[in-house]
Amino acid sequence: MAPVPRPAAPWQSVLPRKHMLIAQLSDPHIRPEGVLYQGVAASNQMFAEALAHLHALDRVPDLLLITGDLVDEGRPEEYAMVRELLSASRIPFLVIPGNHDHRENFRIAFRDQPYLPAEGALHWCVDDHPVRFIGLDSCPVGKHHGHVDAQAVEWLARTLAQDTAKPTVLMLHHPPFISGIPYMDIYRCMETQQLEEVVRRASNVELVLCGHVHRTMLRRWAGTVVCSCPSTTTEIDLQLAADAPPQSHIGPRGCMLHLWDEAHGMVSHVSHIGAFAGPYGFA
Repeated sequence: MAPVPRPAAPWQSVLPRKHMLIAQLSDPHIRPEGVLYQGVAASNQMFAEALAHLHALDRVPDLLLITGDLVDEGRPEEYAMVRELLSASRIPFLVIPGNHDHRENFRIAFRDQPYLPAEGALHWCVDDHPVRFIGLDSCPVGKHHGHVDAQAVEWLARTLAQDTAKPTVLMLHHPPFISGIPYMDIYRCMETQQLEEVVRRASNVELVLCGHVHRTMLRRWAGTVVCSCPSTTTEIDLQLAADAPPQSHIGPRGCMLHLWDEAHGMVSHVSHIGAFAGPYGFA
Protein backbone atom coordinates (compact mmCIF):
# COMPACT_ATOMS: atom_id res chain seq x y z
CA MET A 1 0.00 0.00 0.00
CA ALA A 2 1.31 3.39 -0.94
CA PRO A 3 2.05 5.71 1.98
CA VAL A 4 -0.56 8.34 2.72
CA PRO A 5 0.90 11.76 1.87
CA ARG A 6 1.18 14.18 4.76
CA PRO A 7 -0.91 17.33 4.39
CA ALA A 8 0.99 20.48 3.67
CA ALA A 9 1.77 22.69 6.63
CA PRO A 10 -0.62 25.66 6.80
CA TRP A 11 2.03 28.17 5.78
CA GLN A 12 2.91 26.09 2.71
CA SER A 13 -0.63 26.37 1.42
CA VAL A 14 -0.88 30.13 1.78
CA LEU A 15 2.65 31.43 1.22
CA PRO A 16 2.82 33.05 -2.22
CA ARG A 17 5.79 32.90 -4.55
CA LYS A 18 7.02 36.37 -3.61
CA HIS A 19 8.27 36.10 -0.06
CA MET A 20 11.36 36.78 2.04
CA LEU A 21 12.72 35.66 5.38
CA ILE A 22 14.79 38.54 6.72
CA ALA A 23 17.10 38.00 9.70
CA GLN A 24 18.18 40.86 11.93
CA LEU A 25 21.20 40.84 14.23
CA SER A 26 22.30 43.86 16.20
CA ASP A 27 24.95 45.27 18.51
CA PRO A 28 27.51 42.46 18.42
CA HIS A 29 30.23 44.81 19.76
CA ILE A 30 33.04 42.79 18.21
CA ARG A 31 36.47 43.14 19.84
CA PRO A 32 39.98 42.27 18.67
CA GLU A 33 40.79 38.59 18.84
CA GLY A 34 41.05 37.38 22.44
CA VAL A 35 39.53 40.53 24.00
CA LEU A 36 36.24 40.38 25.93
CA TYR A 37 33.49 42.97 25.55
CA GLN A 38 33.42 45.10 28.72
CA GLY A 39 35.90 42.59 30.11
CA VAL A 40 33.17 39.98 30.67
CA ALA A 41 31.41 38.91 27.45
CA ALA A 42 32.90 36.79 24.64
CA SER A 43 31.18 38.92 22.01
CA ASN A 44 33.09 37.44 19.06
CA GLN A 45 32.08 33.90 19.96
CA MET A 46 28.51 35.05 20.64
CA PHE A 47 28.27 36.60 17.18
CA ALA A 48 29.62 33.42 15.60
CA GLU A 49 26.97 31.46 17.51
CA ALA A 50 24.27 33.85 16.28
CA LEU A 51 25.33 33.29 12.67
CA ALA A 52 25.35 29.53 13.24
CA HIS A 53 21.85 29.81 14.75
CA LEU A 54 20.56 31.45 11.58
CA HIS A 55 22.11 28.79 9.37
CA ALA A 56 20.55 26.02 11.48
CA LEU A 57 16.98 27.30 11.06
CA ASP A 58 14.58 25.10 9.09
CA ARG A 59 14.58 27.88 6.51
CA VAL A 60 17.82 29.80 6.04
CA PRO A 61 17.10 33.55 5.79
CA ASP A 62 17.29 35.21 2.40
CA LEU A 63 18.97 38.31 3.80
CA LEU A 64 20.73 39.41 6.99
CA LEU A 65 20.38 42.95 8.35
CA ILE A 66 22.87 44.12 11.00
CA THR A 67 21.61 47.27 12.70
CA GLY A 68 24.75 48.88 14.08
CA ASP A 69 27.44 48.73 16.75
CA LEU A 70 29.19 46.04 14.79
CA VAL A 71 32.31 46.78 16.85
CA ASP A 72 32.92 48.31 20.25
CA GLU A 73 35.64 50.91 19.73
CA GLY A 74 35.66 51.50 15.97
CA ARG A 75 39.16 50.06 15.56
CA PRO A 76 40.39 48.57 12.26
CA GLU A 77 41.34 45.28 13.94
CA GLU A 78 37.77 44.97 15.24
CA TYR A 79 36.37 45.41 11.74
CA ALA A 80 38.84 42.83 10.44
CA MET A 81 37.39 40.40 12.99
CA VAL A 82 33.81 41.24 11.90
CA ARG A 83 34.67 40.44 8.30
CA GLU A 84 36.38 37.21 9.33
CA LEU A 85 33.31 36.11 11.28
CA LEU A 86 30.94 37.10 8.45
CA SER A 87 33.02 35.12 5.96
CA ALA A 88 31.64 31.95 7.56
CA SER A 89 28.08 32.96 6.59
CA ARG A 90 26.43 32.21 3.26
CA ILE A 91 23.63 34.74 3.84
CA PRO A 92 23.99 38.06 1.99
CA PHE A 93 24.01 41.00 4.39
CA LEU A 94 23.30 44.72 4.67
CA VAL A 95 24.89 46.84 7.40
CA ILE A 96 24.36 50.23 9.02
CA PRO A 97 26.62 51.94 11.59
CA GLY A 98 25.92 52.47 15.28
CA ASN A 99 27.28 54.95 17.78
CA HIS A 100 30.19 52.63 18.66
CA ASP A 101 31.22 52.38 15.01
CA HIS A 102 33.76 54.66 13.37
CA ARG A 103 32.31 55.96 10.11
CA GLU A 104 35.46 55.93 7.99
CA ASN A 105 36.84 52.67 9.38
CA PHE A 106 33.38 51.16 8.80
CA ARG A 107 33.41 52.39 5.21
CA ILE A 108 36.88 50.95 4.59
CA ALA A 109 35.99 47.60 6.16
CA PHE A 110 32.90 47.23 3.96
CA ARG A 111 34.26 48.88 0.81
CA ASP A 112 33.29 45.78 -1.17
CA GLN A 113 29.61 46.45 -0.41
CA PRO A 114 28.42 48.47 -3.44
CA TYR A 115 25.43 50.05 -1.69
CA LEU A 116 27.60 52.04 0.75
CA PRO A 117 28.39 55.61 -0.38
CA ALA A 118 32.02 56.54 -1.00
CA GLU A 119 31.84 59.64 1.20
CA GLY A 120 29.64 61.42 3.71
CA ALA A 121 26.96 59.88 5.88
CA LEU A 122 26.28 56.18 5.36
CA HIS A 123 22.75 56.41 3.94
CA TRP A 124 21.85 53.87 1.27
CA CYS A 125 18.98 52.19 -0.59
CA VAL A 126 18.96 48.61 -1.92
CA ASP A 127 16.10 47.93 -4.30
CA ASP A 128 16.86 44.55 -5.87
CA HIS A 129 14.71 42.37 -3.57
CA PRO A 130 10.94 41.96 -3.33
CA VAL A 131 11.24 44.37 -0.37
CA ARG A 132 13.14 47.66 -0.66
CA PHE A 133 15.68 48.30 2.14
CA ILE A 134 16.81 51.78 3.20
CA GLY A 135 19.65 52.38 5.64
CA LEU A 136 19.77 55.69 7.47
CA ASP A 137 22.91 56.81 9.32
CA SER A 138 21.63 58.20 12.65
CA CYS A 139 25.09 58.61 14.22
CA PRO A 140 26.53 62.13 14.62
CA VAL A 141 30.31 61.80 14.57
CA GLY A 142 31.76 61.59 18.07
CA LYS A 143 28.36 61.38 19.81
CA HIS A 144 26.44 58.50 21.38
CA HIS A 145 22.92 59.86 20.98
CA GLY A 146 21.16 59.65 17.64
CA HIS A 147 20.13 62.45 15.29
CA VAL A 148 18.90 62.53 11.70
CA ASP A 149 19.72 65.99 10.38
CA ALA A 150 17.79 68.01 7.81
CA GLN A 151 20.01 66.88 4.94
CA ALA A 152 19.40 63.22 5.84
CA VAL A 153 15.65 63.80 6.14
CA GLU A 154 15.63 65.39 2.68
CA TRP A 155 17.59 62.44 1.26
CA LEU A 156 15.12 60.02 2.82
CA ALA A 157 12.13 61.94 1.45
CA ARG A 158 13.59 61.84 -2.08
CA THR A 159 14.42 58.15 -1.79
CA LEU A 160 10.98 57.17 -0.50
CA ALA A 161 9.33 59.22 -3.24
CA GLN A 162 11.06 57.16 -5.95
CA ASP A 163 8.60 54.32 -5.29
CA THR A 164 5.49 54.90 -3.18
CA ALA A 165 4.11 51.38 -3.62
CA LYS A 166 6.90 48.86 -3.08
CA PRO A 167 7.03 47.43 0.48
CA THR A 168 9.92 49.10 2.27
CA VAL A 169 11.95 48.46 5.42
CA LEU A 170 13.78 51.42 6.97
CA MET A 171 16.79 50.82 9.23
CA LEU A 172 18.44 53.21 11.68
CA HIS A 173 20.48 52.37 14.75
CA HIS A 174 18.78 54.60 17.35
CA PRO A 175 15.08 54.09 18.16
CA PRO A 176 13.13 57.31 17.45
CA PHE A 177 11.05 57.06 20.64
CA ILE A 178 11.30 57.11 24.43
CA SER A 179 11.70 53.59 25.83
CA GLY A 180 11.13 54.40 29.49
CA ILE A 181 14.63 53.20 30.46
CA PRO A 182 16.19 56.46 31.67
CA TYR A 183 19.83 55.68 31.02
CA MET A 184 19.05 54.65 27.42
CA ASP A 185 16.65 57.47 26.61
CA ILE A 186 19.35 60.11 26.97
CA TYR A 187 21.02 58.39 23.99
CA ARG A 188 17.93 57.89 21.82
CA CYS A 189 17.38 59.49 18.42
CA MET A 190 16.67 63.14 19.19
CA GLU A 191 14.51 65.72 17.39
CA THR A 192 12.54 63.24 15.33
CA GLN A 193 9.56 65.38 14.25
CA GLN A 194 10.73 65.95 10.66
CA LEU A 195 11.77 62.32 10.31
CA GLU A 196 8.39 61.20 11.58
CA GLU A 197 6.55 63.44 9.11
CA VAL A 198 8.49 62.00 6.16
CA VAL A 199 7.92 58.39 7.21
CA ARG A 200 4.24 59.02 7.91
CA ARG A 201 3.74 60.19 4.33
CA ALA A 202 5.19 56.91 3.01
CA SER A 203 2.39 54.41 3.56
CA ASN A 204 4.49 51.58 2.07
CA VAL A 205 7.02 51.57 4.94
CA GLU A 206 6.22 48.16 6.43
CA LEU A 207 8.65 48.33 9.33
CA VAL A 208 11.35 50.50 10.93
CA LEU A 209 14.19 48.43 12.39
CA CYS A 210 16.59 49.61 15.10
CA GLY A 211 19.25 48.35 17.46
CA HIS A 212 21.05 50.29 20.21
CA VAL A 213 18.88 49.35 23.21
CA HIS A 214 19.96 45.68 23.39
CA ARG A 215 16.32 44.71 23.88
CA THR A 216 13.24 43.87 21.84
CA MET A 217 10.82 46.77 21.83
CA LEU A 218 7.78 47.52 19.66
CA ARG A 219 6.08 50.84 19.16
CA ARG A 220 3.52 52.26 16.77
CA TRP A 221 5.18 55.30 15.19
CA ALA A 222 4.69 57.47 12.11
CA GLY A 223 1.91 55.25 10.80
CA THR A 224 4.06 52.12 10.90
CA VAL A 225 5.78 49.89 13.48
CA VAL A 226 9.23 50.35 15.00
CA CYS A 227 10.97 47.18 16.16
CA SER A 228 14.27 47.09 18.05
CA CYS A 229 16.44 44.00 18.06
CA PRO A 230 18.15 42.33 21.01
CA SER A 231 21.94 42.27 21.09
CA THR A 232 23.95 39.14 20.34
CA THR A 233 26.00 39.96 23.47
CA THR A 234 24.42 41.56 26.54
CA GLU A 235 20.85 42.53 27.42
CA ILE A 236 20.36 46.00 28.90
CA ASP A 237 18.22 45.70 32.01
CA LEU A 238 14.59 46.79 31.95
CA GLN A 239 14.52 49.39 34.74
CA LEU A 240 11.95 52.17 34.64
CA ALA A 241 12.73 54.17 37.79
CA ALA A 242 14.10 57.62 37.04
CA ASP A 243 17.15 57.04 39.22
CA ALA A 244 17.87 53.48 38.01
CA PRO A 245 21.60 52.79 37.67
CA PRO A 246 22.78 51.67 34.20
CA GLN A 247 23.28 47.92 34.11
CA SER A 248 23.01 44.86 31.90
CA HIS A 249 23.25 41.08 32.03
CA ILE A 250 24.67 38.42 29.75
CA GLY A 251 21.63 36.84 28.15
CA PRO A 252 19.15 35.95 27.06
CA ARG A 253 20.50 36.51 23.58
CA GLY A 254 18.35 36.66 20.51
CA CYS A 255 17.72 37.91 17.00
CA MET A 256 14.71 38.95 14.98
CA LEU A 257 13.19 37.11 12.04
CA HIS A 258 10.91 39.16 9.80
CA LEU A 259 8.78 37.07 7.43
CA TRP A 260 7.31 39.04 4.52
CA ASP A 261 5.01 37.77 1.81
CA GLU A 262 3.10 39.52 -0.90
CA ALA A 263 -0.34 38.56 0.35
CA HIS A 264 0.04 38.94 4.11
CA GLY A 265 2.66 41.63 4.68
CA MET A 266 5.22 41.42 7.47
CA VAL A 267 5.26 39.39 10.68
CA SER A 268 8.19 39.55 13.11
CA HIS A 269 9.46 36.89 15.51
CA VAL A 270 12.03 36.89 18.31
CA SER A 271 14.33 33.88 17.93
CA HIS A 272 16.33 33.02 21.06
CA ILE A 273 19.92 31.90 20.59
CA GLY A 274 21.14 28.93 22.63
CA ALA A 275 20.34 25.38 23.65
CA PHE A 276 17.09 24.76 25.53
CA ALA A 277 15.21 21.72 26.79
CA GLY A 278 12.98 19.99 24.25
CA PRO A 279 11.53 19.55 21.74
CA TYR A 280 8.32 18.24 23.27
CA GLY A 281 5.09 17.12 21.67
CA PHE A 282 2.62 19.82 20.71
CA ALA A 283 -1.03 19.39 21.71
